Amino acid sequence: MTAPRWFTFFALLTVATDIATVALWVLAALSLTGRTARDRWQYVREVLGDVALPIAAIVAVVAMAGSLYLSEGAHLVPCKLCWYQRSAMYPLALLLVIAAVRRDWAIRPYALALAAVGALISTYHYSIERLPSLEIGHGGCDPSNPCTITLIWKFHYISIPFMALSAFVFVVTILVSGLPPEPLVEVGARDDEE
Repeated sequence: MTAPRWFTFFALLTVATDIATVALWVLAALSLTGRTARDRWQYVREVLGDVALPIAAIVAVVAMAGSLYLSEGAHLVPCKLCWYQRSAMYPLALLLVIAAVRRDWAIRPYALALAAVGALISTYHYSIERLPSLEIGHGGCDPSNPCTITLIWKFHYISIPFMALSAFVFVVTILVSGLPPEPLVEVGARDDEE
């Protein structure tokens, strides 16, 4: 596959995460409208409790692999803000993989913090990419590799910072939406009241 086909593939993954994110937000909003919708949302949250960590891990690992491909395979040089986004995504991927294997929901606040910081950086990067005049300090990035350059532009709205933003927002959404499973109770455990 040539680089432009990979770019389209990454853009399609971005569209898929955006659709899933919006679907979860709509379900959450509809849960405020009545008991039936609330019951459906509760069911979705319980189902996500079993699969949210692996799904979030997969999204973060694919985003990390995609960013590595773009720099190492497609030879696109990451700008300063791309590196900042990577500094949030790479540890997020590692933490979520470990948490998914261990089924450890205690990672949620740390993963949410990393994803939220990454989303803020991605939002700023996408904003100055679209409107360079918004850049704080006018020239915070390397003049030979400015943060305002659009290296990929697919479907008239998807660029590299938007891809990262979509991944971060989806990870936040899935981790917030999922209800951690109830802790298992050991069979034959004795009550202290006996």
